Amino acid sequence: MKALPAHSALLRPCLASTSKRTLMTSSARLNQLVAKTTNQKSQLGPGTEGPHIKDLPPKAPVVDVSDRNIRGDWVLFHPVYTQEELRSVEVLHREARTLSDKIAYNFVRLLRWGFDIASGYKHKPLPPNAKELTLDDLRRDGYLMDESQWLKRILFLESIAAVPGMVAAALRHLRSLRLMRRDCGWIHTLLEEAENERMHLMTFMSLKNPSPVFRAMVIAAQGVFYNAFFLCYLISPSTCHRFVGHLEEEAVITYTRCIEEIEAGHLPIWSNLPAPEIAKDYWRLGPDAKFLDVVYAVRSDESNHRFVNHSLASLNWKSDVNPFALREPSMATKATVVGFEREDSAKFIQETHHALEEASRKVSDS
Repeated sequence: MKALPAHSALLRPCLASTSKRTLMTSSARLNQLVAKTTNQKSQLGPGTEGPHIKDLPPKAPVVDVSDRNIRGDWVLFHPVYTQEELRSVEVLHREARTLSDKIAYNFVRLLRWGFDIASGYKHKPLPPNAKELTLDDLRRDGYLMDESQWLKRILFLESIAAVPGMVAAALRHLRSLRLMRRDCGWIHTLLEEAENERMHLMTFMSLKNPSPVFRAMVIAAQGVFYNAFFLCYLISPSTCHRFVGHLEEEAVITYTRCIEEIEAGHLPIWSNLPAPEIAKDYWRLGPDAKFLDVVYAVRSDESNHRFVNHSLASLNWKSDVNPFALREPSMATKATVVGFEREDSAKFIQETHHALEEASRKVSDS
């Protein structure tokens, strides 16, 4: 396969692109990576989403879904981070450059303002005599929030954050059906984002069971947001992805502040709280992991969504291939770069094709 010019890499026909985990393309050489018969196991071994049914023993045990301590890769693909990667995330902001960008950013600011009021969020600078005041004094005067207030904000945030990925994936799925052609690899990435945000909610739910009033607020907010995002995505998908990118910028800020509060000793209940079992399994944390490690992992996920959505917003949503359909950049990139521009995505796709060709050659030679 010859190297694609940067301007054509993104416009490569979708029929020649691949689904995220099957590694199939129109290239005969690359198709050697896929099992040719239903009885043949993949030469790549177990997939990143867990063992395929062909990789399991003939009589695999039945999983009891009522067991809340289910372990293993029973979810879609998601990153697992090293300690260095967890602490490499930077607070970043992409400046609005077009009218569409400005509309998306201003909507996020408006949403943030309303959400701060609804969740009782406070983040005032500490007074000069903060060291002389007790923790209760700082909380009473509105300088700090307690664990319950933080948890209420996080639960509300995550119950809404899982909506955009699912809406976008559903609409692109329906578009693919209507046009009767491939989606260029966007759907799977969007579904992964939606599930990742849902797993955040499931993790924090292990610490608190929300009240009926809180659940009613979530239902109302979700109903409004789902339908609003649905209509907006029909009008301008790129604006919606830019909106989510800015929303994730705010999420990174929120979790960064939460980490700072825990490390400063302002949230003593969480300082040595063990990580929930669901979090240890999902992010492959160690047996002695603390709740602080969970917050670091969630922040890294949000930086990943920030990067992906800003990158997708810079593409032509009608024809461009999702650059992350087969391979994702390193966490060093996603944690410190706000997103790819269109030219960067084209270059990344070229590098991915070269990597697949090299992998195909190694399989052919073995």
